[in-house]
Order: sequence, then C-alpha cells, then structure tokens
Amino acid sequence: MPEHGAANQALERLVAKALGVPRSAVSVAAGGTARLKTLRISGDPAALARCIEALSGG
Repeated sequence: MPEHGAANQALERLVAKALGVPRSAVSVAAGGTARLKTLRISGDPAALARCIEALSGG
C-alpha cells in the first residue's frame, strides 16, 4: 500500500533531476493513486522539450 504519497514524491524528484528543474517545478497533476500519472512541469516549454527529446534519444 502506498506510504503517504512517497512514490509520487520519488517520481517528482526523479523527473526534476532528469530535466534539471527544481523539485518544486514538478507535481503530480492527476492519477495520484493510479498507476498512470499526469505530471505538471513548470519551466520554459522549449527548454523542457529539448531535455525530454534528449532523454528519449531523439
């Protein structure tokens, strides 16, 4: 059973680190208790898109 959102917080930290944004810029927008989640990431859209593209090998 989830331990008070610990998995969501770990996901937010992981994504923030991977994209080089502050932890506060990443939040679970939907699916907090579901397996599939929607994240909200604050920042420059073009820079975020470049980071995501680089991470995906594109």
